[in-house]
Amino acid sequence: MNLFTKEYPPEIYGGAGVHVAELVRSLRADIDVTVRCFGRDRDEPDVFAYRPPDELNNANPSLVTLGVDLQMAEDARHADLVHSHTWYANGAGHLAKLLHSIPHVVTAHSLEPLRPWKAEQLGGGYAVSSWIEKTAFEAADAVIAVSGGMRHDILRSYPSLDPDDVHVIHNGIDLNRWQPVHDPEVVARMGIDPTRPTVVFVGRITRQKGLPYLLRAAELLPADVQLVLCAGAPDTEELMAEVTAGVRQLQEQRTGVVWIDTLLAHRELSAVLTAATVFVCPSVYEPLGIVNLEAMACGLPVVGSATGGIPEVVDDGVTGILVPIEQVTDGTGTPIDPEKFVRDLAAALIEVISDPQRARAMGEAGRQRAQSHFDWDTIARATRTVYDRVLS
Repeated sequence: MNLFTKEYPPEIYGGAGVHVAELVRSLRADIDVTVRCFGRDRDEPDVFAYRPPDELNNANPSLVTLGVDLQMAEDARHADLVHSHTWYANGAGHLAKLLHSIPHVVTAHSLEPLRPWKAEQLGGGYAVSSWIEKTAFEAADAVIAVSGGMRHDILRSYPSLDPDDVHVIHNGIDLNRWQPVHDPEVVARMGIDPTRPTVVFVGRITRQKGLPYLLRAAELLPADVQLVLCAGAPDTEELMAEVTAGVRQLQEQRTGVVWIDTLLAHRELSAVLTAATVFVCPSVYEPLGIVNLEAMACGLPVVGSATGGIPEVVDDGVTGILVPIEQVTDGTGTPIDPEKFVRDLAAALIEVISDPQRARAMGEAGRQRAQSHFDWDTIARATRTVYDRVLS
């Protein structure tokens, strides 16, 4: 089997990369997996990395992606099946299917029709990425959704798909890797005060993560509450400028606003999460949210938007609190009443922070839920079942 992906260790910047790395590790217990990815050469056996042709170095990012996809598709000639992740690799998967007459399985980590803000990032390339995804999905032998909410969105976005070919297999979490790490030295080095109640956010600076709403909600939190933002990799300079202005304004109003804009090592991030009181996920679009599972594995309660796959991760009132969000249906995920969403987000955070004993109990329940519902070996077995179905 050939697995196509943009992200693969050590070049990972989002949940899709985490998913791929863990899935490959678990699948290799039973089958041969060759990984074809973007970027620098890897030392790992059966992992091959590709870079765009020099002629496309200054091209639109969507065309650069296709330049890589063409090479990956050609090299999959001996595969019995290809499995692609994200639109970056969907083109390679679809071309390999056509070129070599082999089944193509797609895992959907997000959907281009529900991320229209990507036009800010790709310009006309957003039309190209949307075309690649639509073509690949509609021709795929099977589509895997990382949540029930994602499956609903797939069938709504691509109504020509046979519902029987769209399967739900959740993201997972490695509980041996993600667990509480008590390291006061790391926490102090990050500028975090361990004596203050702390809200922590982890995510890329992209429209879907809802960071501007969190910054507004933070204005309503008690003065002693600390806000730690592990946020970087902005989609655009304009969005980075917007977030920077919001953070600076908040820092002028209150103390304890800590912005960590570099990618933390795994142990450092675990220590930051462990030292916090509550994790917040204010996303307006979130197919599942591996970052929520990571926080739960470190023993944190999660306050998250009740959208996408988040309600399938957070057990409302048990492992955290779901914040209601009524959204417009134009694909942007914008709250119909942004002020209400901001107030409700702040209220949920205050509810958790004001009861430390309940917060700890929620965190313990969260880790137990992660262990019982999101084990990678179980996910790999479910994925193998999909492979067997399309190969039969």
